[in-house]
Parts: sequence; structure tokens; C-alpha cells
Amino acid sequence: MPITVNLDVVLAQRKMRLNTLAELVDITPQNLSVLKTGKAKAIRFDTLEKICEVLACQPGDILAYTPDEPNLPATEI
Repeated sequence: MPITVNLDVVLAQRKMRLNTLAELVDITPQNLSVLKTGKAKAIRFDTLEKICEVLACQPGDILAYTPDEPNLPATEI
């Protein structure tokens, strides 16, 4: 998948555990774990907003886009 989730990196930088973040964001640790492992198919903007607020970061710190085929130019939406 071309979207990479770097939540574990940001958590490590903040020295915060997943369960603590889940509690502060009001999401189950299981759902947050699905996001952290990159298995989530979607994330609600309000959830992303809460995560960014608690971790004092930007969405781009958590999510990254890497094309599947590096030789293809990125297209604009």
C-alpha cells in the first residue's frame, strides 16, 4: 500500500504508549493498533485531529505517501 503509517515512530519520539494515546484520544487500543500496523482502510478526520492534538504533530508526521512504482511521476488530484 502506498500510504505508510508512522504512528509508532511518533509515539516513540514522544515516549508515549499506545494505550495511553488510545485513552487520551478516546479510541479503543485495538482500533489504534490496526491504524498503527497499517491495516486500517480509513481514518476519520476527527480521529486524526485528536491524535495530532495529543501528539502535538501534523498529519504528515503520521502518514506518508510512497508510490508503489517509484519510476512513475505523482499525479495531482
